[in-house]
Amino acid sequence: MRLKTAALLVLLGLLTMLAGIGQLTFWAPSETVTASVPSDTKAAPLTVIDQKLIALHDGPVKIKIQGEGNFIVATGRPDDVQAWVGETAHNTLTGVSADQKSLEVSSADGEATAPSPAGSDLWVSTEDASGDLDYTWNPPADGEWSLLVAGDGTQPAPSSISMTFPNNATTPWAVPLIVLGIIIILIGAALPFIAKALSNRRKHDDDEPRDGGETTTLPVQSSTAKSPGVEAHTTQSPTTQSPTVQPPAGDRGRRPGAGTEGPALRVTALAATLAAVLVGGTAVAAQATTTPEATTTSSAAATAEGGTPVMLESQLQRILEQVASTVDAADAAKDAAKLAPRVDKMELQIRTQNYKIRSAVSAYEPRMPVRATKLQSSVISTKRDWPRTVFALTQGEGNVVPQVLTLVQLSPRENYKLWGSAPLQPGTNFPSFPIPRNGTEAVPASDSTGLAYSGNEALEILSEMLTNPDSPNRSKLADGQSSPYIAGALAYQADTVKNGTSANFKFTHTPVTNQTVVLRTADGGAVVVGRLDFAFEGTPKAAGDKLVLEDDSAVFAGGKETTTGMVLNFAESVAVYIPPAGSADPMKLVAATRGLVGASFK
Repeated sequence: MRLKTAALLVLLGLLTMLAGIGQLTFWAPSETVTASVPSDTKAAPLTVIDQKLIALHDGPVKIKIQGEGNFIVATGRPDDVQAWVGETAHNTLTGVSADQKSLEVSSADGEATAPSPAGSDLWVSTEDASGDLDYTWNPPADGEWSLLVAGDGTQPAPSSISMTFPNNATTPWAVPLIVLGIIIILIGAALPFIAKALSNRRKHDDDEPRDGGETTTLPVQSSTAKSPGVEAHTTQSPTTQSPTVQPPAGDRGRRPGAGTEGPALRVTALAATLAAVLVGGTAVAAQATTTPEATTTSSAAATAEGGTPVMLESQLQRILEQVASTVDAADAAKDAAKLAPRVDKMELQIRTQNYKIRSAVSAYEPRMPVRATKLQSSVISTKRDWPRTVFALTQGEGNVVPQVLTLVQLSPRENYKLWGSAPLQPGTNFPSFPIPRNGTEAVPASDSTGLAYSGNEALEILSEMLTNPDSPNRSKLADGQSSPYIAGALAYQADTVKNGTSANFKFTHTPVTNQTVVLRTADGGAVVVGRLDFAFEGTPKAAGDKLVLEDDSAVFAGGKETTTGMVLNFAESVAVYIPPAGSADPMKLVAATRGLVGASFK
């Protein structure tokens, strides 16, 4: 019995250990699971792969897309993708079915067509394909991301989409089963030796007298026996019983032979039952898969610091290269129509008029070129509604000093355009901003919270100072050697008045409030970028007095001389640093330039 029990335990141990090994090998679940879009999904021009689905499993996700013709897979922030989709009909892949075989799809009705999403500045990256695409998704940066699948916007987006995820199924019983099997095997192997040792000890104990267990045997008196000198008579002999010896408490009720086999059989039965249960369930456990909750990488940390930046620095670099290429081509051809895709507002007006002047006056100086070869500073807003704004400090060939570029995106389906450029003031350092991956807070132009002045107030003070050299607010803005542009503008105006003895002159600088942008700096201050309209009026003092225009102004006025008066119009692109509230430092003009945009006779 001892050998049989030991053999049974060893066998059960082997089976249990085999079950554990099986979970790690031939019963191990598949490393991946693949789910596909149902074949009866309604066609739509756009398909969105939701960020919750992308982040459902840790690790890379493989996406297989099959369609007719050319299509694109674009990566963007979820709110950017949704904003670009807008009112267009679309399908959204939101999750995986319980059996892990189908992708869950929600459909939204809407407009039947959309523009092509190719080339949009909202996308961090794009994949172009024709016919089919095997695409491995890896997040380009921290935070949440969605994918947009589309053709040209007029044809249905590819509907044959399958996604392969890492399988998160686990085998939690594998190691415990292996360990348990080893323990059972060891018990089975040791059982004969333990049982023999216990048997030998019991025999040794049986050979020794029990403590307090003496047995006294008394002679039995016969009824016929006579004692000498005693008269014989019949008596009933008393019965003297031997004292009962009680076994030790631990041995009471034990049957002979039961001391070795009983416990072993009970241990065997328990091990057999446990092993059977574990082995019976191991195959099912090994094949089971789990569908975890969506483990999205929340942008809560970024939100706590003011929100998610509207773009990555790599996006800004790509956009700047496209802007620079567009401006360079237009400058070379002196063709304002070529500026339209990437230039707008003040910059478009100044360059358009510059081309017009240069076409008539060959010696006229061209506008400073826009370069993206050396990006010295990126200032990316966290204001996620539209319009959106970013600043860039760049320098390259033809840039004597770095220049501040202001890029604005008016709506989701429009690209960023260059609104203004201004060279950095000589001897001036560009203020420090939060690192691009954290982004910086956009401040409403009328808001002075945490600032010495609001953006609108700063430009008003600057325009007043440029208009009136004796402005009472002059101390609020550093000038003279600290601001060469202000000093130069005031000197130009003073010299004009001094030399123009036959005319009266008037100079006004006026902020254009709808082109003012304010972004907060790292020290709690801010930089406001905006436009001032500079008007230079001249009127002859007496009849017969004449005003003579320069060649550049004559291009717009239609002549060089006037006896009635004239008005010259300039657009000034400026950037002003505003210190934080409580600072004793004055504001400082960081960058500035102007361009002639018009001239007329009164």
